[in-house]
This record gives sequence, C-alpha cells and structure tokens, in this order.
Amino acid sequence: MHVLVTGATGGIGQGICELLAQREPGLTLSVASSQKGAKLDALLQTLRGLGVQVHGFTGDVTKPEQAQGIVRQAIEAGGDLDALVCVAGASGPGKLADLPVEQWDLTFNLNTRSVFLMAQAAYASLKRTRGSITAIASMSGLHPHPGYGGYSPAKAALIMLCRQLAQEWGPEGVRTNTVCPGMVRTPLTEAVYQDADTKARREALVPMGRIGRPDDIGHAVHYLIGQGAAYVNGQNLVVDGGVADHMLSMIPGRPGKPPVKG
Repeated sequence: MHVLVTGATGGIGQGICELLAQREPGLTLSVASSQKGAKLDALLQTLRGLGVQVHGFTGDVTKPEQAQGIVRQAIEAGGDLDALVCVAGASGPGKLADLPVEQWDLTFNLNTRSVFLMAQAAYASLKRTRGSITAIASMSGLHPHPGYGGYSPAKAALIMLCRQLAQEWGPEGVRTNTVCPGMVRTPLTEAVYQDADTKARREALVPMGRIGRPDDIGHAVHYLIGQGAAYVNGQNLVVDGGVADHMLSMIPGRPGKPPVKG
C-alpha cells in the first residue's frame, strides 16, 4: 500500500504516519510538509526506524502547481497511490465582525482548497488503484466555534466537499471520507494542558474522561483507508470521546442534576 499524507509533520499528521507504519505491513509512505527542515527530517528518520519505505516532499498544497508536483513526485518515488490522507490545515482566532478578509481566505485555502487541489491531483492515480481519500476535518466543522474566525465554516465546507467527492468519484471506485477529531493533545496544544486545572476541566467534559491522542485519529484513518471500510463512502467519523454529544448534559436542571436556584 502506498499512502500520501499531507501536513505530516504536525502532531496529528505525525501520529497518523506512525500508526500506519506500525499497523500496515509493507507500507510505502509519502509524506508532505510545507517546508524542509528538522521536523521533516526527524519524521523521516522515525518512520524509517519503524521499517517502512518513506519519501519526503515539500510544497504549498494551496497552490495547484505545487499540489500537482507533490503527487507527481510521490508517484514517481513509490508508484500509484492507494490512499491520500489530507491533514494540512490551520486555525486562527478572530471575531467575524472585524475579521480581515485575508485571514478568512487563508483559513479556507489551508483547510478546504488544499484538499480540493490534492484530490484533483491524485484523482487519476486513485482511480487506477480504486483507492481512497481521507481528510481531517474537526468537530468545529459540526458546531460553530465562536471567536475562531473562518475555521468552522472552512471545516464544514471540507466535510461537504468530501461528501460530494464521494458521490462523483464513488462510481469510479474512489472512496472519500472525513474524520472529525475532538480535543487532541499535540505539541501545538501542549501549553494548554500544562495547566492542571484547565486539563482537568477539559477532561471532565469528555464522557470517556480523557483528552484524545494523535494515535486515536491514526486508528480511524487506518480503518477508513483499509479493506475493512471498502463499503464506507461519504461518511464523517467523529473521534472525540463523545464530547460533542455531551453538551446537553451540561444544561442546569437536567434529570439527576439539581436545578439552578434563582
């Protein structure tokens, strides 16, 4: 199996790569990052240490020619793609009332446009292998996230993009699905969890009582790109420990919870 992963040097991206390397015998991994440097070099070394054949590429996945270049180089190095996993993305705080249009556009470019461009670039190869696309969305794409600028709209658009791809490309054997992580502890969010009180309050929101790990998302991706999910197409798998559906239990006065006294 040959898998191309974008955003591979981020916490979730690296977690996905490591999980796939551990669980998929004979795997060839092509990993893409926005820039060269120590993080990409360290990832390649780690993955080679896990016994997989790995190739590293750099480029801006929001630009058509660079997205096409990444896919072309990956195919030249490892053959046709069996799976494309799109992790690259970013969020940025901001109130919609005064959000700069440039920040809105950047958020959509990174989270939605990039997946569209990578999917287009990989289409012919995935059609030959009857492969799959899995994109990493967010629970913020299912529920509005106030103060996070265009992030919720962009992730919601990503989920719909992948549902449409599933309909258009499914007849040609190409499956497309999304994964919506909840709270995941990564190097990017680590500072938040260094505060014991914040960590405990966040854990208390999750029915399973813990914050997610990158490998939790890796397991979901491994399932979706594998033969066990051969009939799964156009679906969104929420991997959040149940936190999104837990919100109603926080309303005062619910059964088993003392009412609020006025």
